[in-house]
Amino acid sequence: MAEHALPSTPGPSSTPGTTPGAPGEVPTRKRFRVHHLIERKAAGEKLTMLTAYDSITGRIFDEAGIDLILVGDSMGDNVLGHATTIPVTLDELIVAARSVARAAKHAMVVADLPFGAYEASPQHAHASAVRMLKEAEVHAVKIEGGARIAPHVELLTGSGIPVFGHLGFTPQSENMLGGKRIQGRGDEAAERLCADALALQEAGAVCVVLEMVPAPLAARVTEILRIPTIGIGAGSEVDGQVLVWTDMAGIGDWSPRFAKQFGQVGAALAAAAHDYVSEVRSATFPGPEHQYDH
Repeated sequence: MAEHALPSTPGPSSTPGTTPGAPGEVPTRKRFRVHHLIERKAAGEKLTMLTAYDSITGRIFDEAGIDLILVGDSMGDNVLGHATTIPVTLDELIVAARSVARAAKHAMVVADLPFGAYEASPQHAHASAVRMLKEAEVHAVKIEGGARIAPHVELLTGSGIPVFGHLGFTPQSENMLGGKRIQGRGDEAAERLCADALALQEAGAVCVVLEMVPAPLAARVTEILRIPTIGIGAGSEVDGQVLVWTDMAGIGDWSPRFAKQFGQVGAALAAAAHDYVSEVRSATFPGPEHQYDH
């Protein structure tokens, strides 16, 4: 696949995804699109990404200024109660992605193709990706794997479907990898990961997610690629970061080492539910202000 020249680095008044206004005006936020990925990397500006699985969180994150929202198969072990991502179906993800896409007015919405929805052949991947774009109206899809799925990526991108790659720890392969283990340790594994990243780029991928990869290796991959990298447990020398939103917001009993809790939403929700139960049982709620007299 032929290389494309990088666009010129935006100046301080032309941040990708915004339109400058008159002095003193807040810039108009436009839809974040594929070309903004390369512009951000060229400008050295970090990309921001969070997962979302419904319209409420999708709207909140979009209004917070997130660049990219990932409707991930992480819905399986964070929302649906599964132990892993593997049981999640394409139909389930389409429903979740559709609700997020309806709510996000500015962020680029990226949806996973789940386990069993793309591996068999490039045509298999194409059929699933077409469903995701047509039925959910997302802007891109993400698939796991390196050189072995390069033909899949080439067919999708040649059909006008932007593809995010995913390397390092790939949750859909958890059974083959022996659990949630850091990937890319050792010279041979590191070289293989770099080769996979280059193969994805050559096939037309617009971005690569690096999960649970040693920070020096993630920095190396970021340096050799023209397209941006987004890390999750891959250190700071990547082009952006992604977290599962429940990890970011402090919901759940367990959080991975690489996730920082930026809030305690779980504790706040539990306290609100406790107060609700208490007030209903004591007949404090509803009060006069919560009822209709006529």
